[in-house]
Amino acid sequence: MSNIIYRTRIDDTFKWLFKITGLLVIVILGGIFFMLMWNTGSFLLDYSPLDFISGTQWNPAYNQYGILPLIVSTTIVTAGAMIIAIPLGIGTATFLSEYCPPKVKAILKPAIEMLAAVPSVAIGFLGIVLLGPEIANITEQSNGLNALNGGILLAIMALPTIITVSEDAINAVPRTYREASLAVGADRWQTVTQIVIPSAAPGIIAAVMLGVGRAIGETMTVLMATGNAAAFPRGFFDSVRTITATIAIEMGEVPYDTTHYFALYAIAAVLFFMTLIVNILGEYFVNRFRKFQAL
Repeated sequence: MSNIIYRTRIDDTFKWLFKITGLLVIVILGGIFFMLMWNTGSFLLDYSPLDFISGTQWNPAYNQYGILPLIVSTTIVTAGAMIIAIPLGIGTATFLSEYCPPKVKAILKPAIEMLAAVPSVAIGFLGIVLLGPEIANITEQSNGLNALNGGILLAIMALPTIITVSEDAINAVPRTYREASLAVGADRWQTVTQIVIPSAAPGIIAAVMLGVGRAIGETMTVLMATGNAAAFPRGFFDSVRTITATIAIEMGEVPYDTTHYFALYAIAAVLFFMTLIVNILGEYFVNRFRKFQAL
């Protein structure tokens, strides 16, 4: 009888512990959101929201807080990273899951996972001393610190996440799907491309969304390797400044409770909503694909 009471108390204790932990996460997220919105509101009381979103000049010294170049720069760098990382990531995950010999996989998979442990500042340094000069030589520019450099480096940083999550999704596809496909005459390539990958699509989409989130939120790499020019970018070969780099550069030196100070919270709020939109779109497409599979 005493053992039953003891186990019940233990179960109740852990139930409340997990409940408090879950509520604490919600409270922390709510606190961050409230802080961003409060300071953003203080900024928008002093500066036109339309000029903030559509302005093409970010120059706090002249009271210019147009965020459009920062949004476009962040989008260009992230899009460039995903153009590189998505096919490489999904292709590598498919190879590891379906074609890779066990001995090679035992070496390759830990190496990919260790890539995620490389500090972003080290990758940014490699972008400056190795990748930047090569881009400059190819494009005949004075330097290679531009959106292309940042996109390539962010692709490298997003690859471990995309590969690991995509491989788990592919491995989760029941083996009976593969066996049924091979039994009706499909070859291995047809089975992988028409059965396995479509079945794993929800997990692969989630992997891509995580990769996008990693690219959007990265700071040190883009701060070091993209040139940090706040001008409106015209393409991948222009120097750019992302939202995260702007916050990292200016937040440490800005006076408190000034328009510039609140403007940095405002662009942080924009970054928050950009990430939120990416996650909502990812969840939407995952649910839509699952419903399609159920029909």
